[in-house]
Amino acid sequence: MPARPPIVVLDACVLANQTVADLLLRLAEDPPLILPRWSEEILSEVRRTHRKLAWPDALAESWQEDVTACFPEAAFSAPAKLITRLRNQAKDRHVLGAAIVSKAESIVTFNLRDFPAPALAPWGIQAKHPDAFVLELMRSRPVDMLAKVEHMARRHGPVKTLEKLRRDLPKFVQALGPRMNR
Repeated sequence: MPARPPIVVLDACVLANQTVADLLLRLAEDPPLILPRWSEEILSEVRRTHRKLAWPDALAESWQEDVTACFPEAAFSAPAKLITRLRNQAKDRHVLGAAIVSKAESIVTFNLRDFPAPALAPWGIQAKHPDAFVLELMRSRPVDMLAKVEHMARRHGPVKTLEKLRRDLPKFVQALGPRMNR
């Protein structure tokens, strides 16, 4: 029996990135390669970002409804008493709090500077850039990762999918490229 997939908090900056979120949420679908976690505050940040990106309200609301319906077990919130004890960037303490409460091993974020290792070490949590995170999964579960990306590529084709992923996950795409059907 395979080991339990890693529990990871997906930061708002990752969830608001349409292509990266698409990949990461597919990794959480059956069979799961990750167990995603977030807080209501993270989803609120995603909603604000979608507004800034001029997403139509109906689309942004649909995204929120879909993600919470598909992953009802993903929502965790930290108590204020815990958040005040945390020493990472103040605006992102709720993210670390969600990671602690959900027993996550990692926070997947583009904002690594907001999660310095000394602030995370007492909790046994690491902050990982999405490119490094999916590359790790690719190395440990290459067949499963390839299947997830190929499923993703059914919509736009492998070339277009790799082009979209390359913008934010260049090392992953470099490792994945030779394995993808073109």
